[in-house]
Amino acid sequence: MNSLLIYGSYGYTGRLVAREAVSRGGTPIVAGRDGRQVSQQAAELGLEGRSFDLESPALASHLEDVDALLNCAGPFIETAEPLFEACLEAETDYLDITGEFPVFERFRRRDDVAREAGITALPGVGFEVVPSDCLAAFLHGQLPEADELALGITGSPTFSRGTAHTLLELLGTGVVRRNGRLVEVPTTFRTRQIDFGDGAEPAVTAPWADVVTAAHTTGIETIEVYVAVPPVAKPLLPLADVSAWLVDRTPVRRLLEQGIDALVDGPDEHQLATETAVVWGEARDSETGRSARARLRTPNPYALTVDAVLAAAERVLDAAHHVPAGFQTPASAFGADFALGLEGVERELVSTPGTSHRIEVSAADD
Repeated sequence: MNSLLIYGSYGYTGRLVAREAVSRGGTPIVAGRDGRQVSQQAAELGLEGRSFDLESPALASHLEDVDALLNCAGPFIETAEPLFEACLEAETDYLDITGEFPVFERFRRRDDVAREAGITALPGVGFEVVPSDCLAAFLHGQLPEADELALGITGSPTFSRGTAHTLLELLGTGVVRRNGRLVEVPTTFRTRQIDFGDGAEPAVTAPWADVVTAAHTTGIETIEVYVAVPPVAKPLLPLADVSAWLVDRTPVRRLLEQGIDALVDGPDEHQLATETAVVWGEARDSETGRSARARLRTPNPYALTVDAVLAAAERVLDAAHHVPAGFQTPASAFGADFALGLEGVERELVSTPGTSHRIEVSAADD
């Protein structure tokens, strides 16, 4: 594998990725703002470490000898743009693990710039996009005439510190895609009963990145994404908008941010090994009413992220895979079956016109 630099390598997900990369024989460069943490991690893993912040006027100089950058430092709404600009200048491919829809929209609008520079811009190579994007592409293949797409996610409630901060930033933000346009909607704009495999359960709309990525992957222009509502949270749904308003008050937000920093780290080893998630999807042709439904079952979202990140980086760095320049999603870069190559992922075709029920299991489980 050619050189990969992991920025934010000492955060929860960055640590997991760097450790697993080394266990697979890789030698990524670890990097971040905090020189002490970078030096300590580099010494522990036997890797090169680089310390630099994103305000540095010479930011691109840290990437000139690097083939690909993996950004693990959130919130990505703050870190993605300066690192992407540096990648353009250094002609270095860009990857990250964001799930923030505004970040994807920014990359979509910079597609031509990335193409002109000859670099791949591939945000979202973690759980937040890989399984749902691959499922969207699969469903579109089952029903190419579909013009509506709904996706749903349920799984581990255990977050890393970075994810918790991102969720705090997005709280109170609702968005769906309608006829090609991103439309802001209230929190918990719509509820829907979704069968994730154990019977119908309530889910609410959420600002998941697929409102941008699935449109790019499939061409479908009406998209909603839902997250399952835990039973304990059902009575709180009517208070969602009030809670979002309260969190937006500066003193309250500051207290919550301090609490996240003090109390949140991420799943422990047992949770990483045992927790699972399910992504559900339905593609529909509004004119005929025909539809196709499917599910992806995955390991713990952070465990899947590590596997997906390294698989994506390997393909981007391997010239034989010919990953196109410009803005890409996991499925547009690698195909609908990319998720099936990750350990522990199963795809279940629930219903589609003229197709019988079957389960497809990833090659890693064979």
